[in-house]
Amino acid sequence: MNKILVIAQHNSRELSPATYRAAACAQAIGGEITVAVFAEAAGPIAAAAARLDGVSRVITIERPENAHQLAALLAPQIAALAPDYTHVLMTSTTCGKDVLPRAAALAGAAMVSDVMQVLGPREFRRPIYAGNVIVSVRVPGTGPVFASPRAASWRPVGNGGEAAIEPATLELCLPTHTEYLRLEQEENDRPDLQSASRVISGGRGVGSTENFKLIYSLADKLGAAVGASRAAVDAGFAPSDLQVGQTGKIIAPELYIAVGISGAIQHLTGIKDAGTIVAINKDPEAPIFEVADIGLVGDLFKILPELEQEIENPS
Repeated sequence: MNKILVIAQHNSRELSPATYRAAACAQAIGGEITVAVFAEAAGPIAAAAARLDGVSRVITIERPENAHQLAALLAPQIAALAPDYTHVLMTSTTCGKDVLPRAAALAGAAMVSDVMQVLGPREFRRPIYAGNVIVSVRVPGTGPVFASPRAASWRPVGNGGEAAIEPATLELCLPTHTEYLRLEQEENDRPDLQSASRVISGGRGVGSTENFKLIYSLADKLGAAVGASRAAVDAGFAPSDLQVGQTGKIIAPELYIAVGISGAIQHLTGIKDAGTIVAINKDPEAPIFEVADIGLVGDLFKILPELEQEIENPS
């Protein structure tokens, strides 16, 4: 029987939505699912992990070094656990992309990134060439398989489980060349871009940082997260952490509104799994209209204020 280890992602206070998606991939593989929580104090995080549907067991590895999810410190611990499992999963977020390949290398195991579909215990489908080609890959041998599920391809599991929580101890010395100093990030009340059900993104067509306020304003009215194309980020209209696409964040909201975005293949790669795509662009030949469910051809500086007014005062 498969024994699957899911690495919990968290912010030291609560379980990340990414872990719910990794658990969904684990269910597709099939077998006994264990969630590993690396933290300084794992209590509430482990309790949340124990409620995930399909999870049989939660193990907690509590030590001061695990107060923050640093790849250099997590990787050797994950590698030490790996021999007891057939699969090790961690969602392909920024953190997962940093941690899991290191752990796989230390364990001398195969690594499959951006898993979109499970075809068998050791066979998966994943994208290549910016999502233009979907390939099937088979992992040879019998050792553990390290895999990072593509977040946008998996619907999160529910909260109906009652898994047992057990402490675990790893007798190994961790490297000391990396230490946590501080976290600098902007505080805002908007939903997280990668887990939001609604996202509004602006592109080069928005024109300026000042004009990007139109995107933020409409997002606030809809309770949506804000994103941006690479062109908008490169032009300085929006910060890099809002970038959506092949070199940014891969998202799958229920509603995606693209404003002033032409629709380069690198951007479309990041939104292909969205439920409904709405495109607003003055160019009727823009590639974004080829994938949009709803297209509005016109001046965004007229359309967005009208949309806001309609939201505030529906007819």
